[in-house]
Amino acid sequence: MPKGYGYVVWGVGGLYRVRLLPACAAAVPKPYEEQPLDGRTVFARGRGNLRRGEGLLVGDFAEVTYDETSYTIQNGIPEPSPDGTGIVISKIFPRRSALIRPPMANLDVLFVTVAAAVPAPDFGTLDKLLCIAVHNQILPVVVVNKCDLAPEKAKEMEAVYRGAGFLTFSTVGKTGEGIDALKDWIANNLSGKLAAFAGASGVGKSTLLGKLFPGISFQTGDVSRRIARGKNTTRQIEIHPLSGEPDCGYIADTPGFTMLDFEQFDFFDLEDLPLTFPEFAPYLGKCRYTDCTHTKEEGCGIVEAVKTGAIANSRHETYLSLYQILKKKPKWK
Repeated sequence: MPKGYGYVVWGVGGLYRVRLLPACAAAVPKPYEEQPLDGRTVFARGRGNLRRGEGLLVGDFAEVTYDETSYTIQNGIPEPSPDGTGIVISKIFPRRSALIRPPMANLDVLFVTVAAAVPAPDFGTLDKLLCIAVHNQILPVVVVNKCDLAPEKAKEMEAVYRGAGFLTFSTVGKTGEGIDALKDWIANNLSGKLAAFAGASGVGKSTLLGKLFPGISFQTGDVSRRIARGKNTTRQIEIHPLSGEPDCGYIADTPGFTMLDFEQFDFFDLEDLPLTFPEFAPYLGKCRYTDCTHTKEEGCGIVEAVKTGAIANSRHETYLSLYQILKKKPKWK
């Protein structure tokens, strides 16, 4: 029975699209002989427990099995079943990471996009996304968009996040200002990797993607003028290959964000929280008290760093907010 290997690039209601890789791709387990549908994108359904719940995520690297009834030969070329008949996702490989929001597997890079204005920057959402990425050992990249609408605010935000140790870019999605620098970084760093753009609805994320990847069709939306909040216009996650090369990188557009609920979802535990703020690292282990919470204690290296400006006050405020949430959260929840 033929089988192939590839990435789950889209999925809705139990039906998935899988981009099967050619035998020469680095990700394909070796030894391996080329099969009829290698290099094609096929529809498939999960087998057994993969059909239920969160068994499969977009971004999963999967094994697909099929038989001779799953495709036809047209002009000497194998054509897969248009509805996935007989094509089954039989196995997923161990994940490097798995995010709840955005719900994706195996991310290497997460571009966290925030607007300098319209909508007003939501530092809580931004910082939470960065914490989640750091905890999952995903490279977080901050993209400050719509810089033309509030130039001074944009500069202030860039300084805060660069100072915290994050790779940071500033852009104007509608005009393309700053796009070249981000595009160059992507070209030099995403080969063979999986990346996603995330951020609150209305920050210009999808428009930005359109400028960065003009050959890929992304959904776009505007901020509601009445309530100055974003409309969630992107309904499903879909991964797009950046080229036709076997080991190319992949990029995805993701649904908009309105809330990251640390009370409902288990992103990480309280003891992990300080480690998700990279700028805390030089001060950890240097507090007066070994059980320091880094909230208000005298002799706390982090609190002192906030007072001197070495750590941005807004970042510490997010830490305090998350600390209170995680402190009250039952372990069993």
